[in-house]
Amino acid sequence: MVSLTPNPSYSVSLLLELPNHAGTLASVTQAIADAGGSFGQISLIESNLKLTRREISVDASSSEHAEKIIGAVKALDNVKLLKVSDRTFDLHRQGKISVVSRIPLTSQSELAMAYTPGVGRICRAIAEDPDKVYSLTIKSNTVAVVTDGSAVLGLGNLGPEAALPVMEGKAMLFKEFAQLDAFPICLATQDTEEIIRTVKAIAPVFGGINLEDIAAPRCFEIEARLKKELNIPVFHDDQHGTAIVTLAALFNALKFVGKAMAKVRIVINGAGAAGLAIAELLQESGAENIWICDSKGIVGKHRTDLNSKKQGFAVEAEGTLADAMAGADVFLGVSAPGVVTREMVQSMAKDPIVFAMANPIPEIQPELIQEDAAVIATGRSDYPNQINNVLAFPGVFRGAIDCRASIITTSMCIEAAKAIASLVHSNTLDSEHIIPSVFDNRVATTVASAVQLAARSEGVAAR
Repeated sequence: MVSLTPNPSYSVSLLLELPNHAGTLASVTQAIADAGGSFGQISLIESNLKLTRREISVDASSSEHAEKIIGAVKALDNVKLLKVSDRTFDLHRQGKISVVSRIPLTSQSELAMAYTPGVGRICRAIAEDPDKVYSLTIKSNTVAVVTDGSAVLGLGNLGPEAALPVMEGKAMLFKEFAQLDAFPICLATQDTEEIIRTVKAIAPVFGGINLEDIAAPRCFEIEARLKKELNIPVFHDDQHGTAIVTLAALFNALKFVGKAMAKVRIVINGAGAAGLAIAELLQESGAENIWICDSKGIVGKHRTDLNSKKQGFAVEAEGTLADAMAGADVFLGVSAPGVVTREMVQSMAKDPIVFAMANPIPEIQPELIQEDAAVIATGRSDYPNQINNVLAFPGVFRGAIDCRASIITTSMCIEAAKAIASLVHSNTLDSEHIIPSVFDNRVATTVASAVQLAARSEGVAAR
C-alpha cells in the first residue's frame, strides 16, 4: 500500500538543544526529511554563543512513522532531544470546549435579575406561555450531540467515555461554523428504548438533537422514533450529513464528466447507516441504478440475510465488489481501508468517479488511480475533494432551528446538498474542485437559507 501523506493528526513537537554553529540545524531537518516527516513551524526558543534551543513541529503519517522520525533525530550526534510532545493529545488536554456566561455578572442588581429573585418572573412567563422558552432561554440556539459510543468514527464500540472527544469536537464545529451552542451527551446505555426515553427527557433544553456514532441498525429506529415523538429537529449526522455532502459532491462530479444522475450506475460499498442513507438520498435525487455491496458482496435479491433496509435496494445481480464495479460509473465507499484495487477502478466505465471515503485510510489510495479516475474524493483533509460532514450539519441545524422546523425532511436535505454544490461555480469546477472548502464562510449561511426555504415550503416551519 502507498504510504499515507503526513498530516496533523500525527503531529509531534520536538524540543531540541543544538550546538550553535552552522550546519547543525540543517542536519536535523535533513534527518527528519529523510525519515519522511513534513515540517511545520520551527521556533527559536533560546540562543547563546554555545547552544540553541529550538522547537520543531513535524507531521507524520502514523504513530509508527512518528517514532521513526524521533529515532532519526535521536541518532544525530551533538543533538539533544529534550522533549517530545504529541500535539494532538496536547490539544485535547482538559477538553476542547467550555461554558461561559453570555452576559457580565459584576453587580448585585445584575445578580438579582439573572438569578433569584428576578428569574422567577421569567419562569412564570414560560409556564404561562411555553413558546417563550425560545426567546428567554438558550433553547433557541442549543443542540444536544448525543451518542451511545457504539460506533465511534471507524473505531467501533468504544463506549461513552471514549466517544466524548468526538462529541466535544462536534460541539466545537457547531460553534465555529454556525454560531450554535452544542453540548456532548454521552449515554451509558446502548438500549434503544432507554436512549429514546433519555433524549426525550432532556429535549426541553435543546432546540435540536444531533445523533452521532450510534451503530446500525439501532440508529435507524432511534432516529425514526425521536423524529415522530419530538417537535424539534432530530438528525443522525452519520447518515444524513454524509449523504448530503456526498450528494453535493456527486452533483458537481457528474456535471464535470458530463453524465446524468438518472443514467449512471452507482456502486456503494458499505451497507451501514451512511451507505443506506446515501442510497436513499441519491434515489430521491433521481438516481435509478444503485448497487449496494456489504461484506458479503452485492446486496442481491437472492440473499436471505438482508434486513428490511437492505431489501429495499436489493438488485438481481450477485457477486463480489469487483463484479459490481465492472462497468459502473460511480463508486462511493463508506466501508474499509484498501478494499478496492486499481484493476477494479480500471474496469469501471469511461471517466469513472471514485469517492473513497473510509477514514483515516480510504478504500484505495488516490495516488494509485490518478491516471484512471476522472474524479477522486476522500474523507481526508490532505487530498483534494474532502467529503466532510461539517459542510452540512452546522448549516442544516442553523436553518432548521432559526425557522423552528419541527423535523428535518428529505427535501431539506436535498436542498442543502444543492446549496453546497452551488458554491462551486462552473468556471472553477475541475477534477480537484467539486466541493467547497470547509473553511468557506459562505457554506453554513447558504445551507441554512436553503433549509429554511424548504422547511417553509413543506409547512414544517413555525416561523
